[in-house]
Amino acid sequence: MAVCETCGNDYEMAFEITAAGTTHTFDSFECAMHKMAPRCEHCGVMIMGHGHQVDGRFFCCAHCASAAVGASTVDHA
Repeated sequence: MAVCETCGNDYEMAFEITAAGTTHTFDSFECAMHKMAPRCEHCGVMIMGHGHQVDGRFFCCAHCASAAVGASTVDHA
């Protein structure tokens, strides 16, 4: 069995995710998201979808991106 690095649960169905050359072990997708998902640089919410990326910065939505970097640089599709 493997131990989840987010919650510490020792679980027989744990899985590994490798990102940027580092392998992480989790017992659920929820724990994986808490550890690995980026956070919006404006409001801090966990970004679980595509979000918006502007000049290498991550935002949950166009509103937050606009508030942080200016409305003229963000597509509000």
